[in-house]
Amino acid sequence: MRVESLLERCASRSPYKTAVVADGRRWTYRETDRRANRLAHALRDAGVQNGDRVAVCLDNSAEAVFALFGILKAGAAVLLINPSTKAEKMAYLLNNSRAKALLTDRRKQIEYLGVWGQTPSLAVVYVLGAGADWKEAGKQFSPLNRVFDDGDDRPITGTGVGADLAALLYTSGTTGVAKGVMLTHLNLLSATTSIAGYLENTERDVVLTCLPLSFGYGLSQVLTMFLAGGTVVLEKSFLYPYAVLEALRAEGATGFPLVPTMAAMLLQLDPSSMAFPSLRYLTNAAAPLPLDHLQRLRAVFPGAKLFSMYGQTECVRVTYLPPDQLDARPSSVGRGMPNQNVWIEDESGCTVGPGVTGELIVQGPHVMEGYWGSPEETEKKLKPSSPSGGKALRTGDLFRMDDEGYLYFVSRRDDIIKCLGEKVSPREVEDALCAHPYVAEAAVIGVPDAVLGQSVRAVVSVRNGYPLSPSDLLAHCKKRLEDYMVPKSIVLTRDGLPKSANGKIDKRSLISYFEVSRR
Repeated sequence: MRVESLLERCASRSPYKTAVVADGRRWTYRETDRRANRLAHALRDAGVQNGDRVAVCLDNSAEAVFALFGILKAGAAVLLINPSTKAEKMAYLLNNSRAKALLTDRRKQIEYLGVWGQTPSLAVVYVLGAGADWKEAGKQFSPLNRVFDDGDDRPITGTGVGADLAALLYTSGTTGVAKGVMLTHLNLLSATTSIAGYLENTERDVVLTCLPLSFGYGLSQVLTMFLAGGTVVLEKSFLYPYAVLEALRAEGATGFPLVPTMAAMLLQLDPSSMAFPSLRYLTNAAAPLPLDHLQRLRAVFPGAKLFSMYGQTECVRVTYLPPDQLDARPSSVGRGMPNQNVWIEDESGCTVGPGVTGELIVQGPHVMEGYWGSPEETEKKLKPSSPSGGKALRTGDLFRMDDEGYLYFVSRRDDIIKCLGEKVSPREVEDALCAHPYVAEAAVIGVPDAVLGQSVRAVVSVRNGYPLSPSDLLAHCKKRLEDYMVPKSIVLTRDGLPKSANGKIDKRSLISYFEVSRR
């Protein structure tokens, strides 16, 4: 079975059911399938063959969904690129993946003018909103609208098997070098089936997402809805929260995925304006929610179940906490989802029991094939896990487990702060900071210190209109944390914390706050 079969099955079974809502328009499964078929034929006619990589750099839109399934129908692998990607990184991604075609929009076509002469493998660019055909730097540019609206919409058959590469999702490691995570059709379908299972998704579900499809968490919203036969509502971003919430209400959304930065923004709004009778569940992944934010979300959305989850691009998803366990263990990210094995190992590679902190290891059919063109990095991340040749993922994340098998995120291995010989989990300090009613977000890092080894430093985003000083927060922390965990200094900002393209706090950039403060 291949990922595109999710669309084909829904188009056959429920052709007139709404599949995608975006930009004020609604598209049925039949319309989506026909447009994906047209793109598949166009790619084949342009010379794209089984196993080739085709890049997509589009905002959340119906066209992005058509592109995803059309590329897979053509037998190619889809390279999903965040539309905020700058030209230099775009050139790197296209060259590293040796992409044969690209789908983008008119704005990006102009922004990337300097890229076209630097990407020898790229043969054709389909542009959304472009005018007549034209050529530049040996590239053929064609209007994407024309592809979707006209052409052969018959299915293409015999394009491959489930073990084929389906997607390349690039992620930056601790070195900052982008690595292409290779996910097969089997990987994606295995993860999608497990996620839709524990969320109890059905054809009645309507999921609204602001998450970019280039983000594994965002992609899974489309795939779970197409597996269940539900509807996905695509919003381009969470830049205008009230507009998103109005769409959530108007579309009768039953599911709403969040990341912590979205939750922080949402909790600064007026809760009295939020009534969503259709909302069945909220999910959180990407990073753990501060405990205070988690409890406040439950108060704002009393009728919705909240699923705390953990995952990585390298395997899409790992754990979920059943909502009925939230009161008993609010800081847990749950147990392993179905169809996988998870355990914790110490630094010598031995499995450890409850209460011991170690690296989380994941085994299952959703674990990536490896990193594109990086056998050395693949060998570091994947380890043999059975005599039969199975492989397991070294997550690089530190966890502990309780007596009932529930998992608790401690820190990224590289984020642990070693202060005066003690190990400090940034998350524990961040939770303490976020418990202050005037704090919107907090991020904690370790800064080299000649005496302490590393000193604990914090950058805190203050809620709009609230008075707060670093000394107030230090006093707050001293009441909740052991002495060695209390930040040595706290920088306050009212502009929000720096974010990555996926909405995560960019901790690498936080060091600049303290470099400025020392000058």
